[in-house]
Amino acid sequence: MQHHASDLVIVISTDYRDARKAAYQEFVVAPSYNVVKLPRQLSPDQGAALGVAFVTSALALGSCFGLSFSDVAGGPDLKSVIGDVGEDRIPHDVRYEALRSMQDHERALEGDWVAIWGGSATSAYLSIQLARLAGLKVAVIVDQARHGRWLSADSHARPDLLIDNSDPDRAVDVLAATIGDALHFGIDTNGPDSASFLLKALQQRRRRHISSGSSKKSPHHSPSPPPTPPIPVRTERRAHLIGLAGLPKHHEHHDDGKDLQMHSVPLKLFHEVPEVGRALSEWMEVLLQSGKLRAPRILGNHSGLADVNGALDRMRNGEIRGGKLVVTVQEKPAQHLVS
Repeated sequence: MQHHASDLVIVISTDYRDARKAAYQEFVVAPSYNVVKLPRQLSPDQGAALGVAFVTSALALGSCFGLSFSDVAGGPDLKSVIGDVGEDRIPHDVRYEALRSMQDHERALEGDWVAIWGGSATSAYLSIQLARLAGLKVAVIVDQARHGRWLSADSHARPDLLIDNSDPDRAVDVLAATIGDALHFGIDTNGPDSASFLLKALQQRRRRHISSGSSKKSPHHSPSPPPTPPIPVRTERRAHLIGLAGLPKHHEHHDDGKDLQMHSVPLKLFHEVPEVGRALSEWMEVLLQSGKLRAPRILGNHSGLADVNGALDRMRNGEIRGGKLVVTVQEKPAQHLVS
């Protein structure tokens, strides 16, 4: 991965403790494996809205859920990349998440369902795209009045199932009734409250499975000859829940680790483990160049540091939904953009 003078690039900063990598400054310092070249067809504004959300989505699906991207434009199998690095080079505070939170037989595979609550967030928008590219089926729970139309019309992010979230309990019932026992993976992008509803849907799946399994047991033996051996089924898997904006603080049955595993995305792998950072940055360049990955919608642009607070107020007031707001630090050069 080589970059040259005059290349238009984005620096993806997941290392919030190092001010040299921070936005809102004219020059930044970053390792080469955290730099991504933008293709000509992508505007600087679009590039500014991509970085951290892409890394979050890729690590959520690839590390936490074990989904391999090896069949998607030569993407990485992050579980293998992380495993090959060696335990001693994985930061201690994310070591369990990165190496032990997902068993091999539980990994997400093509055809599996993932439910994403809050599909209008940028991280959700990119997660939908990456999940679809890797062959997952996607259910999105979102404010249908605000976001249903544009999501359904987006060829890159059109979900397989769109559920309105105006009545969360009803949304859980629809999710459980429609997908049933096939739901093993959930991503929440809103916060602990909505994550609790997604957890409820995953727990309902588990309760139905236990109930169904119990009802099939019988003390009587059939006198008829044994049937043809059934087609082997996949080993039972736990449910997996990612909370990008916080996990549920309490839930009815504390079965975390036994029947359900909660995850926090190990973002620091991107900047502390070069093999992970490089694999994601190089793959992102390929996806953008090929057009397989679509940047989020830009819903507004402010100019200058003095406009940052006003831009944040617009976001707090709910004016910016289903896209990004970009602040241009300087009009020229155009590369100095943050989101």
